[in-house]
Amino acid sequence: MSEPQLLVVTAGAIAVLVVLIGVLRVNAFLALTAVSLLTALAAGIPVGEIAGVVQAGMGATLGYIALVIGLGAILGEMLVASGGARRLADGLLAWAGPRGAPWALTLLGVLVAVPVFFEVALLLFIPLVYSLARRSGRSAAYYGLPLAAGIAVGHAFVPPTPGPVAVAAMLEADLGLVIAVGLAAGLPAALVAGVWFGRWAGSRLPEGVPDTVLEEEARAPAQDAPFGAALMVVLLPLVLILANTVGKLWLGEAHPAAAWLALIGHPFSALLAAAALALWWLGARRGFGRAELQAVADRAMRPVGMIILLTGAGGAFGKVLVKAGVGDALVRALDGSGLPVLLFAFLVAALLRVAQGSATVAMVTTAGLLAPIVAAADAAPVLRACTVIAIAGGATVLSHVNDSGFWLVKQLLGLDARQTLFAWTTLETLVGLVGLIGAGLIAVAFA
Repeated sequence: MSEPQLLVVTAGAIAVLVVLIGVLRVNAFLALTAVSLLTALAAGIPVGEIAGVVQAGMGATLGYIALVIGLGAILGEMLVASGGARRLADGLLAWAGPRGAPWALTLLGVLVAVPVFFEVALLLFIPLVYSLARRSGRSAAYYGLPLAAGIAVGHAFVPPTPGPVAVAAMLEADLGLVIAVGLAAGLPAALVAGVWFGRWAGSRLPEGVPDTVLEEEARAPAQDAPFGAALMVVLLPLVLILANTVGKLWLGEAHPAAAWLALIGHPFSALLAAAALALWWLGARRGFGRAELQAVADRAMRPVGMIILLTGAGGAFGKVLVKAGVGDALVRALDGSGLPVLLFAFLVAALLRVAQGSATVAMVTTAGLLAPIVAAADAAPVLRACTVIAIAGGATVLSHVNDSGFWLVKQLLGLDARQTLFAWTTLETLVGLVGLIGAGLIAVAFA
């Protein structure tokens, strides 16, 4: 099949994917799997090899991501169940004071979204937002938007959250560098979107809290876990992963200590250590029995199944594209277009995000398209990490009515659809654009 035909097949596959998920509301996992098979047929992969290609793509992705997601989910659930997340909030707000509350909420969002999913993190701290709004007489959005901006950045930009971990695996990017670039690009994005724009937009929205206020408190014991313990549990996997990256850069991969750092700083080991520490320090040491700890682990596993399957299906789609030769065709098309890789990655992810709503689908699909390009270009480690963040930025922008997060923010902050488009959609777009700019500047600085 000629290169123009391969590009047409790829564009058609993406269009079918968008229609299935965004228009017909087909389950994203089923849609990705079906489109992978159809793309393989249309691209001319021998019929006898198609099942093996799909299996190899899914297996290679899940062999890495499933453990990361599962361990991260247990860590996050233990942080919630022990009250450690609430203690983090109290400590940061006490440190920042009333005037610095939006800054503290933004930082809190980034921290907590590392081990906790977006929806869980927002629901967990929305009572705190309501309390601040009541005491100050301001709108819930004045405090809720900075919190949501921090959560959005932590969720999309900073491993070990599932999205950037999956993309990093597909692009073969060093996870420590992805964390470093994600924080370097994401923190300014969170501050611009959350503190600057969030306060400005929140002051222009109706004061007070929604009429229907979420009354259910997060599961937690009467006495919350210590602030220092909760903070250490959150930061431990980041520190271990970064230590591995720094060790390789300073010591070289041939140094005897590098092998130990590689083991300790691998996402599997880092998250296992953090989850074990959380279960002991935040749980068993504070009176949680075996049955309670088992219940925490069980609760953590319930929401992750679809995320794992969705990520695996994205890996299968990417493997099909590689096998069909789409990667080489895209490399030549990109060379002809003159677009930088980061901008191309951002635009593809943004188009998929706007069309079908799911940031995760946009990220894994774009990573599947970009993986051959990054491999063919033999991209430097820093450029690979920056590409991960560019994809995350594109998959964040322009959240609107086909995104479940749009409706969650609307409901919790007591906004109507027009106000949510003004506040939340603009905030998400700022997060993505500032993240792209940050990743671009880092890529240029280390070129």
